[in-house]
Amino acid sequence: MKQTFKRYLPYIREYKLYYFLIFIGILLTVAATVATAQIMQPLMDDMFIKKEASMLLYIPLLLIGIYLFKAIGRYVQSIFMAYIGQHVITRFRAMLLEKILYFDMEFLYLNRSGELISRLTNDLGRIQYFVSNLLPELFREAITVVALIGYVIYLNPMLAFYSLVVVPLVFYPIIMIAKKLKKYSHRSQAKNADVVVRLTEVFNNSEIIKANATEAYEMERFEKENWKFFKINMKAIYVGQLISPIMELIGAVGLAAVIYMGGKSVYDGSMSVGEFTAFLTAVGLVFQPIRRIGSIYSKIQDAIAASERIFEILDRENKVLDGAIELDTAINEISFKEVDLYYGEKKVLDQITLSVQEGQNIALVGDSGGGKSSLVNLLIRFYDATNGQVEINGNDIKVYTQQSLREQIAIVSQRVYIFQDTLAANVAYGHKVDEKRVVDALKHADAYDFVMGLENGIATMMEEFGANLSGGQRQRIAIARAIYKNASLLILDEATSALDNESEKRIQNALDEYTKDKITITIAHRLSTIEHADEILVFQAGEIVARGTHEVLLESSPVYQRLSGELS
Repeated sequence: MKQTFKRYLPYIREYKLYYFLIFIGILLTVAATVATAQIMQPLMDDMFIKKEASMLLYIPLLLIGIYLFKAIGRYVQSIFMAYIGQHVITRFRAMLLEKILYFDMEFLYLNRSGELISRLTNDLGRIQYFVSNLLPELFREAITVVALIGYVIYLNPMLAFYSLVVVPLVFYPIIMIAKKLKKYSHRSQAKNADVVVRLTEVFNNSEIIKANATEAYEMERFEKENWKFFKINMKAIYVGQLISPIMELIGAVGLAAVIYMGGKSVYDGSMSVGEFTAFLTAVGLVFQPIRRIGSIYSKIQDAIAASERIFEILDRENKVLDGAIELDTAINEISFKEVDLYYGEKKVLDQITLSVQEGQNIALVGDSGGGKSSLVNLLIRFYDATNGQVEINGNDIKVYTQQSLREQIAIVSQRVYIFQDTLAANVAYGHKVDEKRVVDALKHADAYDFVMGLENGIATMMEEFGANLSGGQRQRIAIARAIYKNASLLILDEATSALDNESEKRIQNALDEYTKDKITITIAHRLSTIEHADEILVFQAGEIVARGTHEVLLESSPVYQRLSGELS
């Protein structure tokens, strides 16, 4: 807990004024709590025993005043604790998402999306509860305990000793239970992530589930995770709920000691009934915040477990480090010099040497897993080369900022991403919408006619995953997006796989004109998309086993001869 608090301290310091106001609210609450015990003495001695008539007015008015101060204190605490909690969680959510967005692709591939969503929602929700509720409550109850103990010692030191001797016994079971709860909290949060993963997969693959009639199968898979989550949570509840009865029992022992020793003092006349009542009330009030501290401490373990999961991501270093130089000119030369790339222990690129100049159109062909996409991943800096060097315009690619590098690269992949926004915003994704440029891009992508047929044209709102478009229409939008970006390097990764032959020819002709002054890299699935390439690279097991024009490779490369038959 101490280590976690240190991590939060820099953020807490930024809310010093708000915590000061919370502290004022706590003081009002604590003072009112002590006053509640103190008023018992005149209530018993002066009002009931001495029967002073004035007390009939003063005591009720004092009681109203005490609870008015307590209400004000509670309200001040609640408002500013909620503000801090909401503000901190909003900042942490943005910090965490920003960190995740800028991580290397290896991290994003290895961590399930549901797991990351769980950290952004469930884990952060627990942290919010810790920052805005548990921390101030722990502070308030601790001050209340100190104030009340001081008050009972002031009233009767000897009686205070006998009544409070059991207090140290409280902390041992709390500490033991807290250790267990932290372990269960880690397991609960991990299992919650598994549940979110299952839900994410169900919603993202609803078409496949429906098409294969696997609703019952998916429900069975979900139920397993759901009930495991239930069992872990119940274990935490079984352990956590032990605190309250233990506190009650220890509190009862303390009160019993007060009644016995205090009763003797009243009998022998060394203590008035009013003093004893005030003392008994104060001791009773001491055990209430002690019991709450036990409950708060157990809940804090849940927040600490969540905090450790959050800080694990915030502390992680990116494997792909940013360069310092802005790439503010077009990419006019790409070089691979004896490049190797490993994914873990697996070698996916082996001694790749390649040079591409402005205006060139090169094609990559080969069996699945041959290394085509891996070469592209190095250009986008999803990964960095394990050995060798990738150069852009004569400089190591690592010297450039990733933002400026990727601004010069446009990618169209077989998997098309459509966002829930207008069609125009999807074409101009990440850039200011210029309607004229959007229309021009749509025309080049052979998409203008079908877009104009939509109810609101380029202002049509896209549904999730572009569900209101066909596969071919989505692919045209992706091509239009790449054209709109007007980057100097265009990567086409099976970009026309969902199009018919006529549409593909029209788009190919438009792209030939568009890419005259650009570098184009095409990962091919059809022979028609690569036969006019300036150079074709044949990949096999991470190596370039042949290179040349379509005609040259047909004569010289058995691998290409086989592939060309498959691509036709």
